[in-house]
Amino acid sequence: MVLFVTRHERRRIRDDVPREAWVRLVACSAAALVLQLDGTLVTVALPSVAHGLRVSGGSSAALLSAYFGAYALLLLPGGMLVDRFGVRRIAVLGLGLLLAGAAGGALAGSLGSLIVARVVQGAGAGLVSPAALAGAVSGFPPERRGVPLGIWGASAGVANLIGPLLGGALTYLFGWRADWWAFVPLGLLAACAIIIHVPTLRRDQHSGWHRTPVNRVLLAASCVAAVTFAVMIGPFYLIEQYLQDSGRYSALAASSVLALVALLVALAAPIAGRLADARGERFTALLGFLLAGLGLALLGIPGMPLGSAISFVTLAPLGLGLGMLFVPASRAGLGSAPQSSHGRVSAMLSLGRLLGAMIGASAAGSAISAGATASTTHQALLIACAACLLLGLPAASRLGKPVQSLS
Repeated sequence: MVLFVTRHERRRIRDDVPREAWVRLVACSAAALVLQLDGTLVTVALPSVAHGLRVSGGSSAALLSAYFGAYALLLLPGGMLVDRFGVRRIAVLGLGLLLAGAAGGALAGSLGSLIVARVVQGAGAGLVSPAALAGAVSGFPPERRGVPLGIWGASAGVANLIGPLLGGALTYLFGWRADWWAFVPLGLLAACAIIIHVPTLRRDQHSGWHRTPVNRVLLAASCVAAVTFAVMIGPFYLIEQYLQDSGRYSALAASSVLALVALLVALAAPIAGRLADARGERFTALLGFLLAGLGLALLGIPGMPLGSAISFVTLAPLGLGLGMLFVPASRAGLGSAPQSSHGRVSAMLSLGRLLGAMIGASAAGSAISAGATASTTHQALLIACAACLLLGLPAASRLGKPVQSLS
């Protein structure tokens, strides 16, 4: 058994997989990148939105609920449409809705019209998400999906890294409407890439699309995705608030914590892809949860100064562990069903991530309402550690048997 593929094996992978599959991966990753930016870039502008439209800060938070609510409701229908009509058609339709919602949001003159625009954007995201993931791996054989999924995970990490920075820069330089206008050229470029590089579905490719893809491995993979995002969203939202409220950090300095974790996730995801191809999804996911749990346990030690250089060092196993978890869940879920069901599989994985993010954010919000003190933050970190060990590890152990080594 080998941990990583050698240079010779990487060359063989490139030779075994046609160039069109890699180009398709890039095109679908670009579409997913737009979604990731939509979830982070706009959030930074919410205080400016409230000021510009003369509404309360709490009212502007309804924009997030409108977006993610529509996103969640359209995921499963979107996955069914992908399996029925193909990646290309549904991805372009979803990007079209995203563009329409972005333009409508940029021109909105009231909070109500802006909420409607965000609902349209969320509906578009619910269509693009399953289409993009299903299309990204459609040209790769099952035993070679780790590397492309690693690239996919790295793009998500990069988007989470640059989203807040880009949103802050656009808001500062041009105002909050620039954050919505930015999606117009980005969405157009992604749609053009999909149209050019993703083939139209042939009629024989969706035979059996009506068969349900739900199975034990897919349920376990969705659970891994949910725990991953609950652990990633909740504790770091709470840490960011604690650093601003009690640590007297500026918003930019506090957000650097999230940027560091996003960078570590982007670095770890490609490694996880090679590791999953070599040792299987179960091993990779177990390693990811152990690393994440270790980082959370160290951060949760009572008395650990969360704003010190020592606490930043403990972010390394946490960020690397989270980066290890993107690939095995997607690889196991997609590998558990035929390609004719990959749209619905992708939708279920995305729904698991979204539910996990909502649970993490809600838990962090409840903790913050009671006061983002050092004690509360340490307790939340230890609870997140327990979630990795008590929920994440059992789910990861059911992802399936390790695949045969490439050596």
